Amino acid sequence: MSAKKPLILITNDDGYQAKGIKSLTESLVGLGEIVVVAPDGPRSGMSSAITSIQPIRYYLLEKNIEKDITIYGCTGTPVDCVKLGISEILDRKPDLVVSGINHGSNASICVIYSGTMGAAIEGCLYKVPSIGFSLLDHHFDADFSHTYKITRSLSESVLKTGLPKGVCLNVNIPHSTKELKGLKVCKQAPGQFVKEFKKSADGADNEIYWLTGYFENDTPNDTSTDEWALANGYASVVPTKVDFTDHEFVDQMKNLENLI
Repeated sequence: MSAKKPLILITNDDGYQAKGIKSLTESLVGLGEIVVVAPDGPRSGMSSAITSIQPIRYYLLEKNIEKDITIYGCTGTPVDCVKLGISEILDRKPDLVVSGINHGSNASICVIYSGTMGAAIEGCLYKVPSIGFSLLDHHFDADFSHTYKITRSLSESVLKTGLPKGVCLNVNIPHSTKELKGLKVCKQAPGQFVKEFKKSADGADNEIYWLTGYFENDTPNDTSTDEWALANGYASVVPTKVDFTDHEFVDQMKNLENLI
């Protein structure tokens, strides 16, 4: 009896119509059975949000027998898509969860807000090797042609070797106008967004605020960070942990146990 093909679950936070998820799906054809479960519209900035006060629905969009691709739309968030995919839609646990390709960077602290990475982290919680891919181009018709080799090579590698429990990969790829020098394994750059809101007014002249701003890098010359790698033509690969505990600080806080 022949072994089953690897099962790959794909999702994103830009919606199943986005060019990024279509490019990602095409790049993985032939690596295994592909099932796409993606939101039915944009869900950027959702992080690890879940739908808890209303029901979720999913529906079949396409079944391509030749390429072994099945695509579903879902009314929920990226994390909902992973949960529903693994718990209800798939007939077995996937061998790989892949999220993206996001239209825009998820480097540095963007990993905290990202629906793309929320989905990859959710894959970790199900103990499935998971990768989030992002391109530094927000345009709806962005050029993803140079991402193909990266998405396929990394996905193939993770399928073969796996990842440590509770670790996923946050992969960011430079804009197509920048010469790609290769991959660089990095750490997350420290920094913060500043001047985050633009004040405006609605039709009744009431104040409203648009999210905007720009990222301020605390260590712009640190060659070990993802922001440096991307600024210098490399695709960044950051191993990202589910465990938020500061293990080094735990022992230093033990004195707090004496407060009560």
